[in-house]
Amino acid sequence: QVQLVESGGGLVQAGGSLRLSCAASGRASSSYKMGWFRQAPGKERGFVGAISRNGGRTDYADSVKGRFTISRDNANNTVYLQMNSLKLEDTAVYYCAEDRSLSGVLYGTAPSYNYWGQGTQVTVSS
Repeated sequence: QVQLVESGGGLVQAGGSLRLSCAASGRASSSYKMGWFRQAPGKERGFVGAISRNGGRTDYADSVKGRFTISRDNANNTVYLQMNSLKLEDTAVYYCAEDRSLSGVLYGTAPSYNYWGQGTQVTVSS
């Protein structure tokens, strides 16, 4: 079974940057669609972005477009979320997730993903 482990979260000032990593293990393939989601206290888990199997396509939530970038290194079974120009509203637990469906669609809803990491906390301060 796939295990996804996020890392790289922490405390950062507004306007700063963080890079989150999601390391996968137990996979039959390193090339699955991957998504990033986040959940703030008392809020629903929301879509951040997703990346296609080979990294050729990405989709982002409007709230992070131009600030966040998803990339992947399939040789190392790792997906990244580069977060720049962080805002207070970005504070949340960030999760990576795997979509094992054969569809090329980059889904933006949590139920579309099969496996989830434990999450890593990102706190943006003023």
